[in-house]
Amino acid sequence: MEEAVKTATPQAPAKGIQVTDKAIAKIRSAMEKEGISPEQGGLRLGVQGGGCSGLSYNIRFDTQPRERDRVFQFGDVRVFVDPKSFIYLHGMILDYQETLMQQGFVFVNPNSSKSCGCGSSFSA
Repeated sequence: MEEAVKTATPQAPAKGIQVTDKAIAKIRSAMEKEGISPEQGGLRLGVQGGGCSGLSYNIRFDTQPRERDRVFQFGDVRVFVDPKSFIYLHGMILDYQETLMQQGFVFVNPNSSKSCGCGSSFSA
């Protein structure tokens, strides 16, 4: 039973953030290229005012979590979310897609009531 707890899965608690295996692999390789240690740093997901639908997603690397962050662990990859952003991001799935036309992270957010064509902004 203890072994199952240590095994990395792409799922977080139902009310948390989920990250697909493709996104985890891309985050891991990008952190390596940026020289960010997985033991200390991670990917920061956030929401800020702006964008064509009212709110826009913010994604970047951070060297460490902040005091009030929620920290989600996916194997050796950590995802940091500040409390205000978590209101809009809980239940969200972060995916990574590569097509002939584009490549990048995709936010599948059940909290967004509408989103723009570019997929980087939404309204709740």
